[in-house]
Amino acid sequence: MLSDAQWGELEPLIEACRPKAKTPPQELRRTISAILWRHQNGAKWRAIPTELGPWWQAAQIFIRWARAGVWERLLDRVQERGVALGMVFLDGSNVQAHHKAAKGGICGPARRS
Repeated sequence: MLSDAQWGELEPLIEACRPKAKTPPQELRRTISAILWRHQNGAKWRAIPTELGPWWQAAQIFIRWARAGVWERLLDRVQERGVALGMVFLDGSNVQAHHKAAKGGICGPARRS
């Protein structure tokens, strides 16, 4: 998924931001590709193609790094380099509509003119 040129630019930034564990994640490029694939496709973790590695490994790294603030640090570093980002991520699992939204909203149904 990530080209050699993209990985060449991204790898040093990730290495500067990620937590230094006792053992570095195996196949980091493949895992980052799996995370990007999942977010670009809006799919569930279990839908990640097998060639991108185990889905649970990508999910585990994503969640750990989110809790540790790695993604924010990485975004800051990327923006410092002047890279314009063209992606927006929205995790819909936290977004819920009010039960009255199905009946035209809290203020009643929309009026037609």
